[in-house]
Amino acid sequence: MIDKIKEHIAEVEKFTAQAKEEIENFRIKYLGRNGLLNEFFAEFKNVPNEQKKEFGQTINKLKTVAQEKVNALKDALENSAEEKGVYGDLTRPAQPIEIGARHPISLVKNQITEIFSRIGFDVSEGPEIEDDWHNFTALNLPEYHPARDMQDTFFIQTNPDILLRTHTSSVQVRYMENNKPPIRTISPGRVYRNEAISARSHCFFHQVEGLYIDKEVSFADLKQTLQHFTKELFGKSKIRLRPSYFPFTEPSAEIDVYWGLETETDYKITKGTGWLEIGGCGMVDPNVLTNCGIDPEAYSGFAFGVGIDRIAMLLYQIGDIRLLSENDVRFLEQFKSAL
Repeated sequence: MIDKIKEHIAEVEKFTAQAKEEIENFRIKYLGRNGLLNEFFAEFKNVPNEQKKEFGQTINKLKTVAQEKVNALKDALENSAEEKGVYGDLTRPAQPIEIGARHPISLVKNQITEIFSRIGFDVSEGPEIEDDWHNFTALNLPEYHPARDMQDTFFIQTNPDILLRTHTSSVQVRYMENNKPPIRTISPGRVYRNEAISARSHCFFHQVEGLYIDKEVSFADLKQTLQHFTKELFGKSKIRLRPSYFPFTEPSAEIDVYWGLETETDYKITKGTGWLEIGGCGMVDPNVLTNCGIDPEAYSGFAFGVGIDRIAMLLYQIGDIRLLSENDVRFLEQFKSAL
């Protein structure tokens, strides 16, 4: 009899089931009111005394193994049903994943960063809420300087020394204060000016400013750098540098790039000239170097700044700068295929 019970133990351990009905039939067979376990317990009184201990232990083992098997099969079946309910048929083809899109401002900023990184420029960043020193005074714009009126500034009302930065030149000041020449860095970021919002201007926009300081840096180095930049970004190197004035550079120039007049958008954003102003540049004023702790007798350098928004408008034929900040999904979805 003990050998027969051991055979059932082995049978129970091998048993598998794929449906609730199979599990229930198995449970009734062994653990039901008229199951095999009750039959074996009924035979206990007929077992010789010297075998009762082993017989009892074997029956109890059969009961334990059968109950554990039932529980394990039920858990496995429930987990399988739950997984199928949550994930559906895991063998079916997957649904296509919705592809996101980078914002055109991010696309252009990444392109510009990549171009300058290939010629040795690193990237520096700074706070958008600035103090007067880094935004104006250190850049050769002391208090009451008339050139401050060139930039309509958002000041913090409770503290006139704190403002929203009007350019990322403030980042360059911080970089020069903490690094020794040679310096070669670009500073991308968002800037703010209290200007009327229209199709061509906004109260906030994006810039990338560059700074190169070393011994014997000349205006020719600046021009060649800008020509390399426009060639890499636009595929054209036709630029012009118009004399201008910036308090922190001397001499100074406006940077224009020639795009042409092939489309109606070209006419609109270039005012019918084919030329688009993308920024300003010049040789760093010696006073700025002195303010930042750099000896102007030993070092010289150039700086430039370009508007990311206008470049994005030119590259992607965007006729209205306001589209870049309205978060219209219909507009942004056009850039899904862009890198």
